Amino acid sequence: MTAVQGVIFDKDGTLFDFARTWEAWALAFLRRVAGSDQDVRALGERIGFDTSAARFEPDSIVIAGTPAEVADALAPGLPGMSRTRMLDILNEEAARAPQAEVVPLVPYLRDLQAKGLRLGVATNDAEAPARAHLHNAGALDLFDFVAGSDSGHGGKPAPGQLLAFCEAVALDPASVLMVGDSTHDLFAGRAAGMRTAAVLTGLATAQTLQPHATVVVDHIGHLPDWIAAQS
Repeated sequence: MTAVQGVIFDKDGTLFDFARTWEAWALAFLRRVAGSDQDVRALGERIGFDTSAARFEPDSIVIAGTPAEVADALAPGLPGMSRTRMLDILNEEAARAPQAEVVPLVPYLRDLQAKGLRLGVATNDAEAPARAHLHNAGALDLFDFVAGSDSGHGGKPAPGQLLAFCEAVALDPASVLMVGDSTHDLFAGRAAGMRTAAVLTGLATAQTLQPHATVVVDHIGHLPDWIAAQS
């Protein structure tokens, strides 16, 4: 089997714990745009977020959707707000969302770099908040490539971001591992011709992810040994 020479990560639920990051974001965003507690609850239902429990439903559009898709889901409940303004607020609140690293990212990524791996991020978040999150973690400069859903390569489950990474770092997709916590990530990886690693730090279960993954691990910290074994 071809050795792994590059790794492209999803961001939310993969590099950062999904629930610990985005539950706080959802409450902050909904309270900012809603006029009352009743509106907060109603808007939360539109995006699959239970405001009383502060928890996302497993099929929430936020889990794997783009900001544009989240805005479309919210639009009927915010008729007085333009789509552009809604996207601005979504991205502003996303950039401020507190990030919970799954493992200490800087030493983890430096270790992968020391092994000669090229590193990228492909997220359905917008690029600006994604870069802000990685910068705040001290990890932005450790990636060779960062793409969001608005970077010009499309969003997952389409493979555009992943193929753009391969082009940017001059790697064959067969030598790249796509790592993510949702079927969107795994579908994108397979469509690009990559091996796929599923992690369980998002909201999807192993049973949901396993049929689409080359390997399933609890979190990204388990991947270096598996990557080494591929050579």
